[in-house]
Parts: sequence; structure tokens; C-alpha cells
Amino acid sequence: MERVTSKEECRQALSQARREHKTIALVPTMGALHEGHLSLVRAACKRADYTVVSIFVNPTQFGEGEDFGAYPRDIVHDLELLAAEGVDLLFTPTTDVMYGRDSQVTVDPGPLAMRWEGEVRPGHFNGVATVVAKLMNIVRPDVAFFGEKDFQQLRIVEQMSRDLDLCVNIVPCPIIRERDGVAMSSRNAYLSPEERFQALALCEALEVAAAALAWGERSADAIVALMAAEVAKRPLAELDYAALVDSVTLEPVQTVDMPVRAILAARVGTTRLIDNAALVPPVK
Repeated sequence: MERVTSKEECRQALSQARREHKTIALVPTMGALHEGHLSLVRAACKRADYTVVSIFVNPTQFGEGEDFGAYPRDIVHDLELLAAEGVDLLFTPTTDVMYGRDSQVTVDPGPLAMRWEGEVRPGHFNGVATVVAKLMNIVRPDVAFFGEKDFQQLRIVEQMSRDLDLCVNIVPCPIIRERDGVAMSSRNAYLSPEERFQALALCEALEVAAAALAWGERSADAIVALMAAEVAKRPLAELDYAALVDSVTLEPVQTVDMPVRAILAARVGTTRLIDNAALVPPVK
């Protein structure tokens, strides 16, 4: 595996792969890699001839008072994991490399970013969209892999890729969970043992939603109320939001008469976690 830190080195490393007409895959990450990230890497290596992974903790997607400084970083471990997976190129730019001192233009992610995480974290998705667009333009991949755990981010990236003609196929990848059901996240490292147990509130709320749908409940409000009640059973978990949304527009639905996405976010102690699941009404 080759590691580069500048845009020029990255483009130069990719030039030979293009001359050989290899398909190029990109997996953007912020490091602190876990099995969720590695599932994306494996999918990329299987799908493409040449796999690029980026590790960059992007400051522009962190708001005031958020955890940019404390965000987990373990580049030595990350290097070992990626080399073992057969990654071809690792791109690890600094903030100065990615943005420069006079960077001014950003990407407005549009209406998909207005609700949910966008409302709770103003400016977050502007930072996400901007850095993803920059990575796409630096690497120019044929395919790029994003996890469904950050479902709103995935939808924004899909929309941006289409609207800005980035000429890349966005491949969604399933959420990877721990044995107890908690979605894998780099932020899980912040949780104390008791908080880690309390973090079960999110996946349990999704299980309650799926069960209610299977029992015949079709009212989105009723299902969301059950999700909120489930989170409330865990004293260290404080719900930010829960909703059933259209999987394309991310707008709330009233009745679950077609496949939808259940989404929620909660703070467990001081750590903010998100989760989601596809809900499909049973065939009558």
C-alpha cells in the first residue's frame, strides 16, 4: 500500500492506474477505523481494480463545541488494518493541503440537509458536501462507497453526485453492528462501560419500530412514540429526534404504506449517536 499526503502525489499515483484502464474506488473516512469502515473497504476492493482510502478528520463539518479536537485518531492502527485489506493507495492530507489558506468556495447541500442532523448541527453538511466534492475531484473515482449508518449523509452525497455531474457511482453499504446490535461508530470509543450498555437504546428503539409495523401499526406518529418511549427507558440516553421518513426525500411520512427509513439520534452521556433502519410493511 502506498501512502501519500498531497493532492499532487495522489493524482500522480492514480495516473498509472488510469493508463492501465483500471476501475478506481474511493472510500472516504475520518480514520479510527472499525469493522464498519473495513466492510466498505472490502466492498471496494471486490468491486474495483484499484482502491483508494482517504483519512481526513474534516474540521469544517464540526460545529462550535463539538468534538473535533477529541475525535479519535489512531493512524498507526489504521495503516495496519488497511494494508491487511489490500488497499492500493492511502491519502492522508492535512487541513492545509485540503483547504489552503485562502479557500472560500463551499458546497450548499440543499434541502436534504435542512432537517434532522442539519437542524441539530448547523453547517455540518456544508462541510461534508464540500470535503466529499473535493475528494471526488482529487481522486476522480469510478465508484465511491458510503455506509448507510449516516443515512442522511449518504442521501446528500448521492444527490450532490447527480446534481453536480461528478460522474461517480455512489454505492451504499449496510450498517455493521456489534453483537448486541449497537451500530459501529468511532464515537463509541467515548462511551464508558455503563454508557455503552445504555447505547442499546437506539437499536432497541428501531427493533420496537419494526415490531410495531409487523403487528399491523401503520401510523408513523404511533411508531415514533414507541421509539421515544423505548429510548426513555435508558436513564443516560436523551433523545434528540426520532422519525419515519421517505427514503429519498427524507421528509416525514404519516402512514407507513411503503418502505420507509426509521431514523433517530440521542445523546448517551455526553456522546451523540445516530442510527437508522429500513422499515418495510409486510405484504398483505
